[in-house]
Amino acid sequence: MIGFHKINKKIKPFNKTIFIDGDKSLSIRWALLASQALGRSRAYKLLKSEDVLNTLACLKKLGVKIIIKDKYCEIIGKGLNSYKYNNNLTLNAGNSGTLGRLILGLLIHSNKKIKLIGDKSLSKRDFARVVKPLKRFGAKFYSKNLNKLPLTILGPKLTKPINYIEDRGSAQCKSSVMFAALNTEGVTTIKARKSRDHSERLFKYLKIPIKLKKTKKYDLIKIKGKKEFKSFNYSIPSDISSAFFFVVLTALSKNSKLLIKDVNVNPSRAGAIKILSKMGVSIVLKNKRNYKGEKISDILIKSSSNLKSINCPTNLNSSAIDEFLIIFLVAAKSKGISYFKNLSELNQKESPRLKWGSKILNMMGIKTELTNHSIKIYGNPSLVIKKSIIVKNYLKDHRVFMMSAIAALTFGGQWKIFDPISINTSFPSFLKLIKKINNKTL
Repeated sequence: MIGFHKINKKIKPFNKTIFIDGDKSLSIRWALLASQALGRSRAYKLLKSEDVLNTLACLKKLGVKIIIKDKYCEIIGKGLNSYKYNNNLTLNAGNSGTLGRLILGLLIHSNKKIKLIGDKSLSKRDFARVVKPLKRFGAKFYSKNLNKLPLTILGPKLTKPINYIEDRGSAQCKSSVMFAALNTEGVTTIKARKSRDHSERLFKYLKIPIKLKKTKKYDLIKIKGKKEFKSFNYSIPSDISSAFFFVVLTALSKNSKLLIKDVNVNPSRAGAIKILSKMGVSIVLKNKRNYKGEKISDILIKSSSNLKSINCPTNLNSSAIDEFLIIFLVAAKSKGISYFKNLSELNQKESPRLKWGSKILNMMGIKTELTNHSIKIYGNPSLVIKKSIIVKNYLKDHRVFMMSAIAALTFGGQWKIFDPISINTSFPSFLKLIKKINNKTL
């Protein structure tokens, strides 16, 4: 793939049915938990993105046997704390904060030093948020800067359970501590601000001893460690974060309709559905069902007119955190001023996304007011872009690339978007699906 991607024309009206790639969060969690289970676990529709492939590569380095076939991936687990590896092992998490933070939770019993590294983007992200609680289990960390990668972990002879307050609304931090609790004698207690709950649902499905108590702002989680669990098969549902690029593509296109099949609509991930519905986007969930603790649905979207601005409720932030860039495009097309606040966590992603969202809107001709944690977007329902726009130097953040592509296809203009390989992190088939919908090569 060349170093940039050109889009010079808006998408034509369409009426299509598509399938989106497998859920990245579930793909990574399945692999990590399968590596600690007893026996052969299989995943069907596993996402074959760089983040997931890096997860499998790390597990192979830890001595886990993995078999990859066309239709499934098989992991042969040997139980808790069963990793086998050489001295001075280095694991590369690539671009994945989920992998980097969660795998540290599984390594707190490491009896040899293990070094964790990542790419340029991941190496800029905060790791102190997981290092601090994992040190309380007894793990030791070595680094020039414990806030950042690279860092080295060494486990104690005996870990001890902890009481932990997670007040950022970070599912990665919460899950890292949950994974550490798996192989720790006693009960670990977590008081966590609302965030994605894939880990809790998987723990329940696997009959790992977990107790949950939900309040309005926090979840209280108790995990009893040292309980072996059996291997499990899993058919990975489609990724809702990836699906939302096509939800917005349809909503902002004329005379169009799209059905996206088998999407994971877990309530802790579905905040964007509520936000966009409040803004006037036509979204209908069809064929709802439950699958091994997760909620699955087909999503039907139609072109939307008379879009409305929103003062976005902050209680929806955590359940829409990966969708805000694409939600900003709907705000750009809406009548009035949209206000999104308490979003500092966006700048802890692959790039400072709040800043990049504002920057792209400004390049499109949309006025914004930006702070470190909030953005006001002055919508323009009649906006049609006729100028040239270049998007580059965004730390190869896959969601910045995809936001830019959807903006080009719906608002017009002559766009040159650099680093198209960034989509391999989470959504390798993104451009192929756009070609299918558009019935042409872009």
